Amino acid sequence: MKVSLSRKGFDSGYGRIPSPILPDGTLLSFPIPDSGSSGNPFASLVFEDKSYYDIIKELSPKTKIMPQDTCHLDPDLNEYCKPRESGWKPSFGQTGAALSHLKNNDFGIDDLFLFFGWFRQTELYNGRLRYCKGAPSIHVIFGYLQVGGIIDKKDNVPSWLENHPHADDRHWENDNCIFTPKQNLTFINNTSGAGLLKFDPKRVLTKTGCSRTIWDLPDFFKEIEITYHTQNSWQVNGFKSACKGQEFIFSPNDNAMEWIKNILK
Repeated sequence: MKVSLSRKGFDSGYGRIPSPILPDGTLLSFPIPDSGSSGNPFASLVFEDKSYYDIIKELSPKTKIMPQDTCHLDPDLNEYCKPRESGWKPSFGQTGAALSHLKNNDFGIDDLFLFFGWFRQTELYNGRLRYCKGAPSIHVIFGYLQVGGIIDKKDNVPSWLENHPHADDRHWENDNCIFTPKQNLTFINNTSGAGLLKFDPKRVLTKTGCSRTIWDLPDFFKEIEITYHTQNSWQVNGFKSACKGQEFIFSPNDNAMEWIKNILK
């Protein structure tokens, strides 16, 4: 099994604020803005009684995002953020250079995406959400998908996936595919093949007291090749993750598999 640490959600270029760690521990990954998309305005996606736009506006009152601005809802892991077609499953699309990178590394059926992004702790203050004063910006693993199927032709897209951003015509003009999950993980009993994770320190990649791109990976990762990285990525204060690239792929050894199981349990 291969594993990709897959960078997703708002970043300093797209969205420009951290996704929130909500007071209940929910890791609410904000999908990046996508002006070319025909669906999923930020105001149409919801978490409990608030739209994603409302939450963004509370956290960043001067945001340039507008309620009608559309977003790239991918990976699509949260069943309850919008109305769903019958038969809906979690899914993740990829295209362009990132998809080529996956293919060049023979990433496919049974392989695992671990989705991580930029997060910061929040709190309620006078009924509104705000970032906690002094809370660090960190990279956190917020979801996962073990590949059970790969849709690589427009004609093969099922009806429940027709509203996925990678199902629209513009993506099929280039190399494009949508990954769907296994029903259950092959390496942890009775665990869904895809899902969202709540905040837990074991899911934080960033080393305490460091910038978010410095990760506190266990020492056994020094024995593992991670694409986009070299042995020079190991620095005095930790593992310096690459600033560019979406999919960081590695083949886990036994220690890394236990690390992954612990993250997902």
